[in-house]
Amino acid sequence: MERPGSGGGAGGGNGTRRPPNVINFKNPADILNDLKKNGKSLGLLIVVVVVLAVLFGSFYTVGPEEVGVVKRFGKVVKTVNPGPHFKIPLIETVLKPKVTKVHRVEVGFKTIDPGPPARYAAIKKEALMLTGDENIIEVEFIVQYKISDPVAFLFNIRNQSKAIKDASEAAMREVVGKTLIDAVLTEGRFEVQQEMKQLLQRTLDLYDSGISIVAVQLQDVLPPEQVADAFKDVASAREDRERSVEQAEGYRNDLIPKAKGQAEQMLNEALGYKEARINQAKGDTSRFTQVLKEYSKARDVTRKRIYVETMQEVFGKMEKTIIEGAPARNVLPYLPLGSAKPKIRPKGGR
Repeated sequence: MERPGSGGGAGGGNGTRRPPNVINFKNPADILNDLKKNGKSLGLLIVVVVVLAVLFGSFYTVGPEEVGVVKRFGKVVKTVNPGPHFKIPLIETVLKPKVTKVHRVEVGFKTIDPGPPARYAAIKKEALMLTGDENIIEVEFIVQYKISDPVAFLFNIRNQSKAIKDASEAAMREVVGKTLIDAVLTEGRFEVQQEMKQLLQRTLDLYDSGISIVAVQLQDVLPPEQVADAFKDVASAREDRERSVEQAEGYRNDLIPKAKGQAEQMLNEALGYKEARINQAKGDTSRFTQVLKEYSKARDVTRKRIYVETMQEVFGKMEKTIIEGAPARNVLPYLPLGSAKPKIRPKGGR
């Protein structure tokens, strides 16, 4: 007689039939025995993972524009140049400030979108400043700097960007407070930038910040909105004045060379006239000397020759009537002889 559940059915090899989809759970004793058997393998796996993590964490790379600052138990022990390096795991940490990059701080405005086109938002509480002549203007500027000493930069000042921004705003307020508004708005902007750069550098050096200021650039300098129209009128008047000055300079530059040329021409003519008069006087003197020399040799003959030459020269330039012989004795001492000349009439006339 067969027992229920036994026989040649689809059960196991012992002839026992199990209902389908039934999970066979192990008791706690079996699980504990399996852990004891596999404990060595699990421990070895954990050791391998830890060793690999330590090895990979021991190497680090410093980028081309960076300097590695190595700390051991929180104290700086060295700085390393760009390239791959090794550190003691879990003991040393590395900071990598970018020392060749030119960083920038914006004061008075904030870049919302670099664009293009770029979009900015003004920050009034930073931009409003008082000038030396007690006028209010809005100054927006940029400070560019580089890290000159990475250790001092990392550990001598806290929150470096905010510290630089606060020092920049204070320095600009001091420079603008000593400068007239016209200079800040127009021709004095370069001097304001240079003076502010020097003052900011001195301030950061007092903090031993490890920062070198590269440039200070005034982005925009505007009068307050309430008086903007009046300032525009002043700017237009200033431009008109500069244009008039340039026109006057152009007229002067055109007139002065002409006047110098005329003066040079008159001087040359005067010099030529002087030389001609001197040469003429020398010639007259030479001729008189020669005549005097000949006169000394034969005074009567020379006197008569000079008289004849003089009469020839004088009478050659005037109208004259010559009467010779006996009629000359009957001529009155005064007689308008010129009117006595017969008039020549044309043929056929009356």
